[in-house]
Amino acid sequence: MRMGVLDVGSNTVHLLVVDAHVGAAPIPAQSFKHELRLAEHLRQDGSIDEEAVQALIAYIKESTAGAEDLGCTEILAFATSAIREATGGERVLERVRRETGVELRVLGGDDEARLTFLAVRRWFGWSSRRLLVLDIGGGSLEIAGGTDEEPDVAVSVPLGAGRMAAQFFRSDPVEKEDLKDLRRLARRTIAEVVPAVAKFGPPDHSVATSKTFRSLARITGAAAAGEGPFVERLLRLSELSAQIPRLAAMTVKQRASLPGVSAGRAKQVLAGAVVAEAAMELLDLPVVEICPWALREGVILRKLDRIAAGS
Repeated sequence: MRMGVLDVGSNTVHLLVVDAHVGAAPIPAQSFKHELRLAEHLRQDGSIDEEAVQALIAYIKESTAGAEDLGCTEILAFATSAIREATGGERVLERVRRETGVELRVLGGDDEARLTFLAVRRWFGWSSRRLLVLDIGGGSLEIAGGTDEEPDVAVSVPLGAGRMAAQFFRSDPVEKEDLKDLRRLARRTIAEVVPAVAKFGPPDHSVATSKTFRSLARITGAAAAGEGPFVERLLRLSELSAQIPRLAAMTVKQRASLPGVSAGRAKQVLAGAVVAEAAMELLDLPVVEICPWALREGVILRKLDRIAAGS
């Protein structure tokens, strides 16, 4: 069957169309992506401004029409932290449903962690044994670990790269004190969840996924996306730590010229690097492997599992 998964995130709104069958890996057919950056369109009261709501509705109409033209029979639509935490988010969801016919399901942070963990487990398989997964999105950091397809622990903390860049970076290049403030917050927040993760024992395989980690791995020398999804890509803590002072000294425009960093992500890649470094250090992860599958694939796989179970 051909289905789509619509991901309304803090950074991007992304509709991925795949050919999916029970017992097989979903194969991408087409991708529609728009960098809407909902997290940057919040009013003082925490609500999403009208301009962003209108842009979201217009994009959903456009992308879903494109998916239908491609023969897509079902769209699995969900929203993450930007709408989950926005004041009046329910009104935005209702307006999207009324004007587009698409019903967005709001995922909790722990649900994001579990579904991402499922995708990573399916990608690497049982040979990974105890698996630990990190995922930095625009609004939050997810951590999940376990030996099965359902993780033993799944947590989410509000340390997304976009959120942190907006909160701490007021100048270009970034002021040293602002960077230190971000570092302190990241380490304090992650330290609070380390005991819940560590009590299950050290991982046999440490993995990171999603755009922030892919960009950081590329900056430190990992293979480009054009070399395909099956090339091993690693992010080493020592190399990441060495890059942070360099990134901090750059302007946003200069960061946008780095391999794997788009203009839209150039501001937040430094914030992502600080959060990634903190997570890897506090969880004692000298290296993580980059997985090409993440939350969207997890949503598709869970749907296929339910089809197979007849529910």
